[in-house]
Amino acid sequence: MTKKLKKKFNSILSRELTVARSAALQVIKPKPFSVWEVLIPIIFILGYMRAKEQRELFTQNLMFTKKIALEAAFEISTDNKNKKEVLLNIDNKTKAVLTQVGSDIYSEDIRQCQLEEIKLLIDHFHKLLEMDGEDYSDLVVNVYRTENNYTKFTDKLKNAEKKVTLAACQTLGDKTDIHTLTRLESAIDAIRQKEADKIFGENYTRNVKQR
Repeated sequence: MTKKLKKKFNSILSRELTVARSAALQVIKPKPFSVWEVLIPIIFILGYMRAKEQRELFTQNLMFTKKIALEAAFEISTDNKNKKEVLLNIDNKTKAVLTQVGSDIYSEDIRQCQLEEIKLLIDHFHKLLEMDGEDYSDLVVNVYRTENNYTKFTDKLKNAEKKVTLAACQTLGDKTDIHTLTRLESAIDAIRQKEADKIFGENYTRNVKQR
């Protein structure tokens, strides 16, 4: 049982990483290299690594709530913990982050909005983990049945993420990069819509036949 759950856990985690990295690639564009950077290999490599590190940092930032929620859902499925227990642990962990980072960057408002997003994601991930399926597409189709149902969930998630973003904007004030945030939201919307169309398009018939 645990082996099957771990496989589903890794499938879901891989999908979340793919979405985050795809968004990062669209939002964090590397600056064009100069002729000297191209001609001198070490400079070119350092420039490439800086761009790559920025995207990876961006990816990990996007994954913060997703990883916490997925790990919590996995605990519920494997350790017989209830949602209240795991949320209490998450509450304590995020309070610790707030203490370490400082309220000028990570505020209580951001934390509370993230907790609401995490609650939504825990329910979503737990449903996927408890469902039969060979891959992420199978799990989504078997849980949500129709693209419309799945889109209702992603719309709820989008609203929850938007509240986190608004709280971050209020906390950071003039330091907020509105242009990047707008591009990020558009990128994630497009990625999720394309994914939903694919899951409930070419994969849907295959999944229905397997039921």
